[in-house]
Amino acid sequence: MHLVPLCYLLWIFQGVLGQFPRACVSSKNLLEKECCPVWSGDGSPCGQLSGRGSCQDISLSRAPEGPQFPFSNVDDRENWPSVFYNRTCQCSGNFMGFNCGDCKFGFIGPNCKDKFLAYLNLAKHTTSSDYVIPISTYAQMNNGSTPIFRDINIYDLFVWMHYYVSRDALLGGSIVWRNIDFAHEAPGFLPWHRFFLLLWEKEIQKLTGDVNFTIPYWDWRDAEECTICTDEYLGGRHPVNPNILSPASFFSSWQVICSQSEEYNTQQALCNATEEGPLLRSPGNHDRERTPRLPTSADVESCLSLTQYETGSMDRAANFSFRNTLEGFANPLTGIADASQSTMHNALHIYMNGTMSQVQGSANDPIFILHHAFVDSIFEQWLRRHRPLQEVYPAANAPIGHNRESYMVPFIPVYTNGEFFISSRDLGYDYAYLAEPAPDFFQEFIKPYLEQASQIWQWLVAAAAVGGVITAIILGLTSLFCRRKRKRFSEEEQPLLMEREDYLGGNYQSRL
Repeated sequence: MHLVPLCYLLWIFQGVLGQFPRACVSSKNLLEKECCPVWSGDGSPCGQLSGRGSCQDISLSRAPEGPQFPFSNVDDRENWPSVFYNRTCQCSGNFMGFNCGDCKFGFIGPNCKDKFLAYLNLAKHTTSSDYVIPISTYAQMNNGSTPIFRDINIYDLFVWMHYYVSRDALLGGSIVWRNIDFAHEAPGFLPWHRFFLLLWEKEIQKLTGDVNFTIPYWDWRDAEECTICTDEYLGGRHPVNPNILSPASFFSSWQVICSQSEEYNTQQALCNATEEGPLLRSPGNHDRERTPRLPTSADVESCLSLTQYETGSMDRAANFSFRNTLEGFANPLTGIADASQSTMHNALHIYMNGTMSQVQGSANDPIFILHHAFVDSIFEQWLRRHRPLQEVYPAANAPIGHNRESYMVPFIPVYTNGEFFISSRDLGYDYAYLAEPAPDFFQEFIKPYLEQASQIWQWLVAAAAVGGVITAIILGLTSLFCRRKRKRFSEEEQPLLMEREDYLGGNYQSRL
């Protein structure tokens, strides 16, 4: 996490932190016990005409309090703020502030839109100043002599990246090779998407100047429906056409790119980021034989219990592979690969029944980001539970692009898969629901030693017993030797008194 400059904090919270608004400190306000200032945006108290809030009576809690303060009606803070005001602005929606003129934390803009949604929209309509995309293969660029690139907006840049890493290989003529994917169906699935999310988050921070922005996640465990598929969040269902988003949705005007893989294959061409139509989504209207239900908490826990990150062929046929099971090509309760089912990560893509269900174009749907953030959190749980060494990630013989030292496509500068097979905390981020409380002194320093001792207590007892016997033998022999030796001393041969006094005085230092 980065620290926010103090001046930025003060700017964010101006008008919010002051407990006595300047507009409410006149004699009239105090005598009438009312603090409902006018919002300048519409000239009404609490912005009532704009639906931002209204002036309402304060309802005090009647719950009993402890006996530590035995007085009543002697302190202005009692039953706050009734000594000063009985009526204040009660804000609605995403508004807050003494006159409902501000936005709740996490919301921005004149209408207090969700910050995440606003940032998504800004990224969709801002051309990247740092990156362009190739719209032809290297061979089609005459081996580099005729560069063919084009601009792209920041959101679509990441859509294109996800398309490019998973696209089919164009072999010339009408021939394509479909059994290739540099980010799916193999060990690199989790590290690749982890870096993808981190890079996406960094680009949004650079775009907005909001260094504290972090990607939210959707915890879909035990979900019976898409709880974020509403107009308030990521888009509800259209009232007439169930395959597109509601016109009231933030994303109903969005156009997708890179979703027509068969057309690109036929033309032996790359996606050129041309707009191809609206977002498609119809959650729940999917093939229920392939995906009978969304993943449960039990599915996640069973998946986490798998001890091996990767196994066997290291592809979608791998059994007892944590990666393959979390990706969704194996039964989460058994770890056995099943080509007829789509579970875990894959289940959410199939369930959305639209743009999200196409591998190459799935990142067009903003649900992709929230979904993969939660998948990454499960990956993080597995890393913390099993604490694998770097060598656990396959160094060789994985599908193309998935070995530990393989560079991840299409990122420049280059990063290897193995670099992101580490804990999120080593990469500078964490998940709130996984965060562990700071250990106290006993937990951090004493308990580990006691736990180790409990495992070897039999040896400690035996060692103490043997040590006691040896000590007794040594003391016995020493005592016998000393008695025999003293008997041989004559009176003139006794130790000097001064030496004895030095010994008793502590000037003689023995060493163990």
